[in-house]
Amino acid sequence: MPQSGNGSSADDQETVVSAGGGANQVRVRAYNERLVLSVVRRQPGISKAEIARATGLSAQTVSVIMRSLEQDGILLRGEPLRGRVGQPSVPMYLNPDAVFSFGLKIGRRSADLVLMDFIGKIRYAKHYTYAYPEPRRILSIATGGIAALEAELNAGQQAAIAGLGIAAPFELWNWAGEVGAPDGVMDAWRSFDLQAEVSARLSYPVFLQNDATSACGAELVFGLGPRYSDFVYFYIGSFIGGGIVLNSSIFFGRTGTAGAIAPLPVRNKHGETKQLLEIASIFVLEKLLRERGIDPQPLWYAADEWIDFGKPLDIWIADCAAALAQAIVAACAIIDFSAAVIDGGFPEWVRRRLVAATINELGRLDLQGIVMPYIVEGKVGPQARAIGGANLPIFARYHTDQTVVFKDINADEDRRV
Repeated sequence: MPQSGNGSSADDQETVVSAGGGANQVRVRAYNERLVLSVVRRQPGISKAEIARATGLSAQTVSVIMRSLEQDGILLRGEPLRGRVGQPSVPMYLNPDAVFSFGLKIGRRSADLVLMDFIGKIRYAKHYTYAYPEPRRILSIATGGIAALEAELNAGQQAAIAGLGIAAPFELWNWAGEVGAPDGVMDAWRSFDLQAEVSARLSYPVFLQNDATSACGAELVFGLGPRYSDFVYFYIGSFIGGGIVLNSSIFFGRTGTAGAIAPLPVRNKHGETKQLLEIASIFVLEKLLRERGIDPQPLWYAADEWIDFGKPLDIWIADCAAALAQAIVAACAIIDFSAAVIDGGFPEWVRRRLVAATINELGRLDLQGIVMPYIVEGKVGPQARAIGGANLPIFARYHTDQTVVFKDINADEDRRV
């Protein structure tokens, strides 16, 4: 991919931006390439004419860009669609094999390392469990796991690796007691620069982002993003986290912590005010199981290996739903979100029950003055954090990094509460 120039001439710095967000200047073609790729990602099979309309770029500019991207193997053309007036429409697609990226999700009970292709499909994955994350253990997983996955690739695939994206909770030393870590063990994270340590051992770029924000980014790019331009996102892992999407971009806020929904105050079933994370987190379910003498280990296996824990799971879902309903109302009192997206590190059947219970709980609340959003299940699922991490190097090289005004591609299909 060509990079934008940093020269100081007037020609280099001049850009003429169209109403649709594109720029018809050869010297800013790198931005326009990202713009075109973003549109094709949002709507696979889109034609050149449709891209021009969606971006505001001229038909000639789109043709030149797409020809270049096709020659570079980044775009693939489908079979021409005949039977219409004029020239046949040629659908264009991202080439899944053009780019690969590693993603590492660090959780408080488990880690996932994935290799993702250009369209967001996981090609290889490794799952690791532990009692609690220690820095050197995580470093070993990152370097050793990547070496093992690289051994599965041919030379061309290895050359197409864009980098590694790490999705990890910030301030991992917090809540060490809740995960049963011995006193002081998790404090090692205070002075451990994971990004720097991993970067020193790899030959390609390493990116680091909060795990819940990464999951939100995965939903934006590979999930419901094309349908909803703004939404509040809830991801329930060991601890709940979230994110905010506005105008098809993640909103980070002044300090980068916008959408950190875990501290939201909500009332539990006893009328006590608690932080959302103290109710709607998987560690709470783990505690319920332990209190009833049930082995909680299946919680930290792969999500599809969960079992129905019966009454404890029923209690947890009911309590989570009541807390989530309050959090959604609070969020929508500030911003008129079009959707509230709920996902987590659990099977689809658990997510479905949780969303249905949340919708039911919303019906019990006083919603006067609140315009309810669509309450929907996330589409990416348990691997959202790892996929979001893997998307960080791809985003840096191939996505537009500013809000781009696209014309609506998909209409909302879900129903509001």
